[in-house]
Amino acid sequence: MPLHERYLSRSACLLAIGVLGAGLAACTSEPESGGAAGPAGPVPAGLERFYSQALDWGECEPFATTEDARSAFQGEGLECARLEVPLDYGDPGGTTISVGVLRHEAGDSGDRIGSLVLNPGGPGASGMTAAASIAGAVSGGTLGQRFDIVGFDPRGVGASEPQVQCLTAAERDADRATDTEVDGSPEGVAAQEQQERAFAAKCAQRTEHGAEMLAHVGTRDVVKDLDVLRCVLGDERLTYLGYSYGTRIGYSYAEAFPGNVRALLLDGALDPEQDLVESLIGQGRGFGKAFEEFAAWCAEQQDCALGDDPAGATKAYQDLVRPLIDNPVDLADGRRLSYEDATTATMQALYRQQLWDRLNSGLGELKRHQGTSLMALADMYNERGPNGKYASTQDAFTAIRCVDDPQVTDRDVVLRAQRRYEEVAPFLDDGEPDSAARDACAFWPVPNTSEPHLPDVEGVPPALVISTTNDPATPYEAGVSLAKAMGGRLLTFEGTQHTVFLQGHSCIDDAGTAYLVDGTLPPEGTRC
Repeated sequence: MPLHERYLSRSACLLAIGVLGAGLAACTSEPESGGAAGPAGPVPAGLERFYSQALDWGECEPFATTEDARSAFQGEGLECARLEVPLDYGDPGGTTISVGVLRHEAGDSGDRIGSLVLNPGGPGASGMTAAASIAGAVSGGTLGQRFDIVGFDPRGVGASEPQVQCLTAAERDADRATDTEVDGSPEGVAAQEQQERAFAAKCAQRTEHGAEMLAHVGTRDVVKDLDVLRCVLGDERLTYLGYSYGTRIGYSYAEAFPGNVRALLLDGALDPEQDLVESLIGQGRGFGKAFEEFAAWCAEQQDCALGDDPAGATKAYQDLVRPLIDNPVDLADGRRLSYEDATTATMQALYRQQLWDRLNSGLGELKRHQGTSLMALADMYNERGPNGKYASTQDAFTAIRCVDDPQVTDRDVVLRAQRRYEEVAPFLDDGEPDSAARDACAFWPVPNTSEPHLPDVEGVPPALVISTTNDPATPYEAGVSLAKAMGGRLLTFEGTQHTVFLQGHSCIDDAGTAYLVDGTLPPEGTRC
């Protein structure tokens, strides 16, 4: 398992924009009727034209960049707009870019609290698509009545312009179809690193504004966009819901703008103090535990593809997927199921117990040298649509990660990390000699802009951090650490899935809603 693979969560970033204080103007206009809003709260000097802009709300269909977004944006009561922000906050008079924003207005304008701004994680996932889905789910409940539900696509992502662009659809298909990353020989390492260099170069060549855009796509700049959005929406203080990597945006915002926070609900937390390698190992441990849970569940089914003994599930799984390295399965549509796609499909299914049946069926098909179901799960993870086109998520994911964390350039560190990962997630051990190949971030054309550290959030209202005991992507212990760092409250969910708020668990949903509405924290030690 190469260092760069499957790393879906990130550690904290160092923000150099300082604490709000002197040199700030104040936005003073009142929110308009019906939930439309004017600027509110403090404005950093030199950024007045951005903080005082009015959003031109309209139809959302033109903002759709994927079939999933197009479907989600058809929901009732949704409206979209573009937020103009500086590409480089150090040069506010220079190039500008746009951030896509989606809103569903509060159902009860007379009892409206403000905006609930959310981010679903990734990094690189669409907050607009997530907000459209969540708005439909909560429109009749307390959150939908009391808050405008607002989602934004972070700079470089989805509907925001320009998008980070690295690989074409054909190039990504070809990359997925080959398993060059399992070759740990010197020749294999050289070939892999050449591929990673080429990827980094393509990102700089194909993304509008090139290296300058890549240098400003990280969380350091996203939280500045978020503060512009807060002000333009008419909220003097931010109410924020962040999932997974979105928790990093939340605690980074709190450090950058401590006086502008109303409430932060952070679900599926990243440990802000962990470096890239330690966070990766922690995630591998989470997937390892989730696979054990799946194996135990599967053993109780009549048709478990891994057999009826959970103790033998890892070997049974390896026996199924390892042959794909040399003999991928040909599919009817001309594509091939590779080892990478099979393991990607497995990890996609481990995010949610609702997908375990599909994973078991897919592994059963693989026994018969068929791969359609596993490929569908891998396509879900990679956001490949039925038309063969990909969302920008994977390209943006890499670009954001490469500036959010220090580069790992020591091959010995890479090799040790891979070995440790396979120890904590043995089902992902490919059985081949480990590769010390460095990933694209080691060859990135711009330096990182953040690094792990405990956020300084003195004066920020206590955050509510939700952590799931068997979260495969963001380990439970990371939530414990973040709650302590934020001076907040930990809410524990006992289960096996990645994030949980607003997913049908009343104990969690009721506690989270009470916090967002009136700031009430659940009792210390609450478990659901």
